[in-house]
Amino acid sequence: MYGHGQRPTPQQMSCDVAIIGTGAGAGITAELLVRSGLDVVLIEEGPLRSSTDFRQLEGEAYPSLYQESAARKTRDKAINILQGRCVGGSTTVNWTSSFRTPARTLEHWQTVHGLTGHGMEDMAPWFEAVERRLGIAHWPVPPNANNELLRTGGKGLGIPVLEIQRNVRACWNLGSCGMGCPTNAKQSMLVTTVPVALDAGARLLVQSRATRLHLKGRQVTEVEVQPVSLNGQEEPGPGTRIRARHVVLAAGAINSPALLLRSAFPDPHRLTGARTFLHPVVISAASFAQRVEGWAGAPQTLYSDHFLDTLPLDGPIGFKLEAPPIHPVIYATTFAGFGEEQAQRLADLPHTQALLALMRDGFHPDSPGGRVHLRTDGSPELDYSINAYLLDGARRALMAMAEIQFQAGARHVMPVHDGAGPYTRWSQAKAAIASLDLRPLATRLVSAHVMGGCAMGPDEARGVVDPLGQHWHADNLSIHDGSLFPTSIGANPQVSVYALAARLATGLAQRLTGRTPELSAA
Repeated sequence: MYGHGQRPTPQQMSCDVAIIGTGAGAGITAELLVRSGLDVVLIEEGPLRSSTDFRQLEGEAYPSLYQESAARKTRDKAINILQGRCVGGSTTVNWTSSFRTPARTLEHWQTVHGLTGHGMEDMAPWFEAVERRLGIAHWPVPPNANNELLRTGGKGLGIPVLEIQRNVRACWNLGSCGMGCPTNAKQSMLVTTVPVALDAGARLLVQSRATRLHLKGRQVTEVEVQPVSLNGQEEPGPGTRIRARHVVLAAGAINSPALLLRSAFPDPHRLTGARTFLHPVVISAASFAQRVEGWAGAPQTLYSDHFLDTLPLDGPIGFKLEAPPIHPVIYATTFAGFGEEQAQRLADLPHTQALLALMRDGFHPDSPGGRVHLRTDGSPELDYSINAYLLDGARRALMAMAEIQFQAGARHVMPVHDGAGPYTRWSQAKAAIASLDLRPLATRLVSAHVMGGCAMGPDEARGVVDPLGQHWHADNLSIHDGSLFPTSIGANPQVSVYALAARLATGLAQRLTGRTPELSAA
């Protein structure tokens, strides 16, 4: 292991495969490639942290484990984006919600985007393999009160509410998943695939940013790597040059297209960084007479797809309903209000419940997503348009969540908007939400799911990479992360990334070695 606090990183390295990133796509890929006998180097710009470092403290977790200290934002600052930046990537800090890619999404990719061979039957063996590997299964513990209120309200309105599978083993039900798991119960890449790869001889560079890929003809000849400090600032010095037979880019949507842009890769159709999707999220808070304690217990265990399933993909934007965990720092920085108003809301935190709506972007002509750009210093930012189509979905989502919360017995409901509530009756909330000025910045939008920007496509006019994950203009560069998705998926994306990476990495191993590797049984 090389980097800060580890062995000094040499200026020159060579390997069979260099993998940029250690998150969902990178971790699965690393395990499969080392099982094929390949010499692998993993490059991670974040730090290595383990269960002993995860002390359930927001003030420690967000600066050290997230991109831009959990304050990454779109270009106009209207959407806050939560992405991991540590060994394990977002899998280390996500909330364990595990869904297969919806069948409707896979069908859309085939019929509209030309990705034949990616239907539910084609992907089922890969879903099954990663679910076995990562302990993805029914969660037998009753939902916490924050989630149970979603079911109570949904039942009263005839809205189906179902259980969420989780990727955990022997979970202590602490509720601090977003700050790293202190018991190693969460089956993230940090405790599963990355250790397997390292045990088999892979090398890991930490706090090391891949700054440029050197392309000669159709071959990546070197990966240029620069050490970075804990806050993400590049440090002076010569850095490291890595020569690899093959390079796998798995730095996540935003960072993967950004590296291609910094490297001036061929992009004749201007697809690199385009059609980047977020599942933009709006939130509704509610106060109940009883204690809710939304920070305690498994963070997300129930959901409703009612407002996805009842709408056509190419119609008004649909949304998935979930109940997010409520911790003080994330609450104070996301919810509206300041000063005395915020103090009062924080005092009511034990009685506060929250719902979120993940909007399914990318399926309608008025939902083109965003585009990744480079700032003058080469760092990435996402320009994401908030238009009337999206805001119509936001208004309907705020109404749906408020009605569910009142049905569940809320004393008052507070849509997370600078000009909203609290409202004490459903009729009052409905009228107020209908007239809210849902302009950007006043409407609090967040996201923890970034997809697209390096889409797969059947030809170079429709994709950055081919259906095997190989870049259309580089014979030894593959991409194995969520940037491959041609749309958002309409569900928490980690299982989609795992399964697609397993399929692509198995194919890559076969091409490089002639072997067909398998993931560990556990």
